[in-house]
Amino acid sequence: MRCYEAGHPRPQFTRGMGSWENLDGLWDFAFDDEDKGVPEGWFRSFPTAQVAKAARKILVPFTYETPKSGVGDSGRHDAVWYHRNVTLDFPKQNGKQSGKRLFLRFEGSDYHTDIWVNGSFAGSHDGGYARFSFDITHLARPGDNEITVRVEDSFDLAQPRGKQRWREENFGCWYVQTTGIWKTVWLEWVPEEHIAAVKMTPVLAWGRLDIECEVCAGRYDGLELEALVTYEGRFITKITVSAEKKRVSLEADLVSAAASEWGLQTWSPDHPRLYDIAFRLLRDGTALDEAASYFGMREIRISGSHILLNGEPLYQRLILDQGYWKDSHLTPPDEAALIADIDNVMAAGYNGVRKHQKTEDERFLYWADVKGLLVWSEMAATYQFNDAAVTNFTREWMEIVPQFYNHPSIIVWTPFNESWGIPRVATDATQQRFTEAIYYLTKSYDPYRPVIVNDGWEHTVSDIITLHDYEEKGENFWERYGEHLENILKNRLCHNLAKPALADGYEYRGKPVIISEFGGIAFNNTGAGWGYGNKVSTKEDFLQRFDAITTAIKRVARICGYCYTQVTDVQQEINGIMDMDRNFKVDPGALKEINERNVSNLYAI
Repeated sequence: MRCYEAGHPRPQFTRGMGSWENLDGLWDFAFDDEDKGVPEGWFRSFPTAQVAKAARKILVPFTYETPKSGVGDSGRHDAVWYHRNVTLDFPKQNGKQSGKRLFLRFEGSDYHTDIWVNGSFAGSHDGGYARFSFDITHLARPGDNEITVRVEDSFDLAQPRGKQRWREENFGCWYVQTTGIWKTVWLEWVPEEHIAAVKMTPVLAWGRLDIECEVCAGRYDGLELEALVTYEGRFITKITVSAEKKRVSLEADLVSAAASEWGLQTWSPDHPRLYDIAFRLLRDGTALDEAASYFGMREIRISGSHILLNGEPLYQRLILDQGYWKDSHLTPPDEAALIADIDNVMAAGYNGVRKHQKTEDERFLYWADVKGLLVWSEMAATYQFNDAAVTNFTREWMEIVPQFYNHPSIIVWTPFNESWGIPRVATDATQQRFTEAIYYLTKSYDPYRPVIVNDGWEHTVSDIITLHDYEEKGENFWERYGEHLENILKNRLCHNLAKPALADGYEYRGKPVIISEFGGIAFNNTGAGWGYGNKVSTKEDFLQRFDAITTAIKRVARICGYCYTQVTDVQQEINGIMDMDRNFKVDPGALKEINERNVSNLYAI
């Protein structure tokens, strides 16, 4: 089993104990509503409470809007500052400073982030959902150091914001904004000559793993890259290649390896088997850098109207997961909360989640890999279409895809949802070209996973046709899709759909069909909040309606999966199978029986 360090923010690429330091915890914090921090030099001398009325402490990585942060102010503040002291003990080798590089890493900070170390500028990043790093070796010093961060956010509809509101109050299905650092901040010591990135692609048909590595070195002559593959502690294969250039490719043959009696171990929800892989960068036989990772051998592909996992038809029983918590909003309270969410989803009979409008903490993806939970990875939407939105969206999406590419649990990319940010995609050729560009850009980096454009309706070049339908009655579902699905897919009928299935000029060409949002049954005992359709008042009413609509979808042979809305209540929404405290509203065993029950015509081929 892989050497996972509890709490490591990037568990798929670790360098071992002592190589990293978690900077989550109490930081100095200040609002900068007058935007005077830069001209007054807060990056050189952070203001005290006497100088800036808004100065206080904040618990990172929780944003100031959340109770968990210790601030709990949900109002709009477009500029915020963070500051903390860090004591650094530079690594030594043979009594001398080792020459390792020090990286300051942010897993997520929304939206424009500037960083200073000891009063000197370290760099900046735009985007709330992609992670980023800075080499701060030249700015750091042994002993005490100061890290200062300024984050600027706004209600700009041209920046990817997902489910964050752009008004002063919550409305519809949009919630309190997320401003500033909302994921882990950490330091990592990295050797001067090191492995910067690894891309791992399982090629199931040939029983091999294709590996692409990026190597950083002052000189490349004499370098070698080694990859050691094991399975449950047993040696499988070792590959060593020359690394005398920045980018290196190698192949791991997992079929004809020495331990071939094990056979090829595949990854699936029923059997989430994972291989371990250790990378070493060598010069003259001496290891310069070492990193541990893992991978899953699985293949996801489209064959006509079917989705195949490892060559077998896959029926997806998904649930919409927005990843919100009552006291910490988009930030999970801890790793245990992520594990509990996965366990609860699986206990209710789901085999996957559609991670809606956010990139989740990578530890969630680690545990999805380990436990066998399928994941649709979705981009946060903009809400305008203009040059700035196109630029912001494209840049950040193409940061995110490589960052999460190696996770076997991710089986689908979903860059667009319900025409958000592309409001005239049905008829506007320019917006259609944008969706096609994102589709093909995604495919250029990842030709293997299906890409959905755009989830819910008005599809352009989507690999899967997904429909959103919050019909309350099972008999209406069955009539609509059992009898009229063909007409819906040909844009002849919309029925209960908000918009046509395909954008103008695009035709249905036999792609798989999934009902990727439905249900959303409003149920709680307080009477406050909303869901889709009429509220239900008892557990029996909830289960009866849930059973009717779920079973109706499963009866339609042409439909190969569904996604129920949603895992938990979220702020004003009360349509989760759990409340925001993660208490099930009904017996999860009853949900599991309905979800897993065999139904005639279920995905017949």
